[in-house]
Amino acid sequence: MDTEPRSRVVRKVALRLVPYLCLLYFVNYLDRVNIGFAGPNGMREELQLTATAFGFASGIFFVGYLLLEVPSNLALHRFGARRWIARIMVTWGVLATAMAFVPNGSVLILLRFLLGVAEAGFFPGIILYLTYWFPASERARVVALFMAAVPISSALGATTSGLLIEAGDGWLGLSGWRVMFLVEGLPALVLAVVTWFYLTDRPSDAKWLTADERRWLARELLEEQQRTEAEHHWPLRKALTHPRILALAFVYFGVVYGLYTLGFFLPTIIAGFEQQFGTTMSVVERGLVNAIPYAIGAVVMVLWARHGDRTGERTWHVALPVLVGGVAIPIALHLGNPVAAMVAVTVCAVGVCAALPTFWALPSSFLTGAAAAGGIALINSLGNVSGFVGPYVTGWLHDLTGTQRAGLWVVGVCMVTAALVVLRLGRAAGRPADQADS
Repeated sequence: MDTEPRSRVVRKVALRLVPYLCLLYFVNYLDRVNIGFAGPNGMREELQLTATAFGFASGIFFVGYLLLEVPSNLALHRFGARRWIARIMVTWGVLATAMAFVPNGSVLILLRFLLGVAEAGFFPGIILYLTYWFPASERARVVALFMAAVPISSALGATTSGLLIEAGDGWLGLSGWRVMFLVEGLPALVLAVVTWFYLTDRPSDAKWLTADERRWLARELLEEQQRTEAEHHWPLRKALTHPRILALAFVYFGVVYGLYTLGFFLPTIIAGFEQQFGTTMSVVERGLVNAIPYAIGAVVMVLWARHGDRTGERTWHVALPVLVGGVAIPIALHLGNPVAAMVAVTVCAVGVCAALPTFWALPSSFLTGAAAAGGIALINSLGNVSGFVGPYVTGWLHDLTGTQRAGLWVVGVCMVTAALVVLRLGRAAGRPADQADS
């Protein structure tokens, strides 16, 4: 198939799948981090949570997430994305809405843990699912379009959550933050039903493609898989134990350490501007300010991934934005006014957003089939340990020091170290396979 029909098929698949998957991830990510909006807007006071306890409740999600990532992704590979993703959405939707009725900190921690168990496998399952539909040369750009849901949900979600908290206070006798959990948890249940009927497991099943398009896409992806398997020879067992996978998991840990620390504590940091700089903002205004870094990050994410696909370069497209973001974030609260502080926070958020899509092009360049299912899930699982460590350490350091500065220095160190490991992996990839593996 020549360039024009090839582009037409890829575009047709992208238009069919990516907007819907982006919507699912929007809802998923918002349900994961909306506790960050609830914390400084009544939840901490009502449930009598310290900063450490709040960080623990925010991060315990990722302990449950860690335990079931790999088996969940292997189940998706076996049973198909349509059924498995719909199942995940039902369980997470039930638990997300139950957050509206949490009576105390202990039950909050339990529900957050169970929410992590319920959501396990969703994100790596989508990353795996995209490898079933898009050639490697298109993958970073497509993953960027999908992952744009992260900054979009952080931007729109901040404003939406602020409006729900402010306008919903007293509705059905509930506090505003409880109304937010209730309203934002319901879409997952509705979309679970839609997913069951809308998603298609493989190109060969896609009745919305012509017969020629189905044959071409299936053949293209099969040939690419065979070339990858012939070159790299990665069975499932190797994908779950190899040092290269563990190194990628460490890189992902460093990148998402910044993502989740900002996601859970940026609303608190912005609320703290009132004390630090003497500013005064409503709940909605705080949400709008919270949206700025992510709105810019969404645009840069797509443009940077497109540039990476066009040039074929991966290592620096991950390392450079992570390095810049890691250097910027520690100085944010050392600056003399809230505008300068938000510029530094925005640089960090943009760095994280820009690195994430191209990062996921790295493991899919040498993993296929069950090895891809297990390896991608393991990287995501171990990397997301930072989702627990980041909020907990940040909250603990705030209680210890009385400021957010120490926690943001830890974010910077983790991100800079992740960038250095990516560069090390990039150099190793240029050597013969036996040397690189060592």
